[in-house]
Amino acid sequence: MSKTKGTQETFLHPTPMLDELESGPWPSFITGLKKLANRTHNPMVRGVLDQLEYSYETKMGYWKGGVVGVRGYGAGVIARFSMVADKFPEATEFHTLRIQPPPGFHYSTKSLRAVCDVWEREASGIICMHGQTGNLQLIGCTQDKVQSIFDQLNQLGWDMGGAGADMRSGMSCVGQARCEHACYDTLGTHYRVLQKYGDDVHRPSFPYKFKFKFSGCPNDCANATQRSDCAVIGTWRDDIQIDHKKVGAFIDQHGLDYV
Repeated sequence: MSKTKGTQETFLHPTPMLDELESGPWPSFITGLKKLANRTHNPMVRGVLDQLEYSYETKMGYWKGGVVGVRGYGAGVIARFSMVADKFPEATEFHTLRIQPPPGFHYSTKSLRAVCDVWEREASGIICMHGQTGNLQLIGCTQDKVQSIFDQLNQLGWDMGGAGADMRSGMSCVGQARCEHACYDTLGTHYRVLQKYGDDVHRPSFPYKFKFKFSGCPNDCANATQRSDCAVIGTWRDDIQIDHKKVGAFIDQHGLDYV
């Protein structure tokens, strides 16, 4: 425990270098981690902050990989073990579970609350939405909890995402569900393709990873061009056709500023 300027004790240890990351004009992940730690009193989060402070002091990273998984799957868990566990035993393990997102990132608040409840109860409570692959990233748990957490999430309808040399989780823009620019059904295409390659997501069999992303139009809101191996981007079959009379009538009705 450390003390503030007064006599009140806090859950966190001093991290003067990390504190500097809270001084700028932008939101700080350090602030978020501190709030989570002080609210939940989760020692893992405190240990991770302590180890990160040490990394800043020594200008070195101290996470190493390993093999952690669940029964029947060969992918989906990113293993992280501390190389300085003797200094920071609370951060000895900090594994990440990748959970596949629904097409178009359509979530209900009920489903998200259920995930948050499981993760905060069983692990660190840190969630990243979303990783560059599109996964719902559940960051920070111990090896002995991985199977139990996955079983609980699976009962809620969630499945593990890809990691390593396999078919990675897909990602799609909101598509025709909400966007008038979508030129094809990104949600349906995403669903069908990932159903086809479901086994390859869970059991790595490729020489290297492979990623699909689906954008409904050239705006490429799924960032498919830069962040996938197979970018499926909707476009028109021919030159854009404009009904100038209808455009003129629309402007007359709504005004040029509206356009």
